[in-house]
Amino acid sequence: MEVYERIKMIRNHFNMSQEQFGEALGVSRSVIANIEYDRLRRPDQKEPIYRLICEKFSVNENWLRTGEGEMLEPSKEAYIAEFIGRVFKDKEDTFKKRFIAMLSKLDEDGWKALEEVAEAMNALKKD
Repeated sequence: MEVYERIKMIRNHFNMSQEQFGEALGVSRSVIANIEYDRLRRPDQKEPIYRLICEKFSVNENWLRTGEGEMLEPSKEAYIAEFIGRVFKDKEDTFKKRFIAMLSKLDEDGWKALEEVAEAMNALKKD
């Protein structure tokens, strides 16, 4: 299966017409039709749309390009639940367990303060 066929599969997965899919991506129905019929030949036409599809629909980019893996990235909720499940399977008193326990006790002010720290750390990372 080729990338253009996987794009049609994504659209069908979300029960969207070409027009609806195009609107969600900010392009016309004809652009979607051209993609699905593999009429776009130049990479500079395809790449921005591939990235946008992955971003807007939580599509696994590796799956889109190669067909390997799962079509959709797990939701944040699924990812968090899986992570917490793994942490609590461990019988040891780990930092991760203590940290999650500490987070569970935060009030709104605590969450706001933590958010400010995280944003500051992220700003440092970008520099």
